[in-house]
Amino acid sequence: MIEARQLQELTQAESLRLLSSVPVGRVVFTHRALPAIRPVNHLVVDNTIIIIASLGTPISAHAGSEGGTVVAYEADMIDPETHLGWSVVVIGKAGRVVDEAAITAYRKALRPWVSGTMDDVIAIRADLVTGYQLVAGEAPQATIG
Repeated sequence: MIEARQLQELTQAESLRLLSSVPVGRVVFTHRALPAIRPVNHLVVDNTIIIIASLGTPISAHAGSEGGTVVAYEADMIDPETHLGWSVVVIGKAGRVVDEAAITAYRKALRPWVSGTMDDVIAIRADLVTGYQLVAGEAPQATIG
């Protein structure tokens, strides 16, 4: 096991590339005035995260409101043995996708892993992207004296 680790900040481009390398993340939104978190599968298209949801779910209802709603989206890949890996958080406005051609393409590309009809395509604009990578580092030097 690696004992020493360092936290390195990632660029926005590298963060979005890593986010696109995993199929599942967590969307964070407000539900009944409290934070709510749901695991969902996603696509990354340019600076946008695309998810699908069932109409009537809290995230769908908020994304459908005028102007959308601010959400956070997080995904990571941390090795359970070495504790090395990365984590990316995106904050931005979530709104419904209304272009029919885009909706069709996103529905084909995103295969939900939960049962039920997923008829709402939601785009999360990546307004603020933070990413960190945990890498092996040097152990701190012991001081004598």
